[in-house]
Amino acid sequence: MNYYQYHVFFCVNQREAGAACCHSYNAQEVRDYAKERIKSLKLNGKGQVRINNAGCLDRCSEGPVIVIYPEEIWYTYVDKDDIDEIIDEHLQNGKIVERLRI
Repeated sequence: MNYYQYHVFFCVNQREAGAACCHSYNAQEVRDYAKERIKSLKLNGKGQVRINNAGCLDRCSEGPVIVIYPEEIWYTYVDKDDIDEIIDEHLQNGKIVERLRI
């Protein structure tokens, strides 16, 4: 059994010289928002959801990315509304958000 039901990794990498990267899309701010939202829903902790920073996930051309384990589902997002949808649908109800999947 996994320690967490879902382990969510947010790429927050910053590349040099203006190269495309998740940091350019305020990834750290969005990750912090997701972590606080998970806490407010009391979904954090053992057997539930863990939100983590990740270095480069090497999909920079696809916009900001997150990956959710154990399913290995990759998402992109535009804003906090997209993150809310991922939390509400995937993390709470187990439904993949196809429109954001990469």
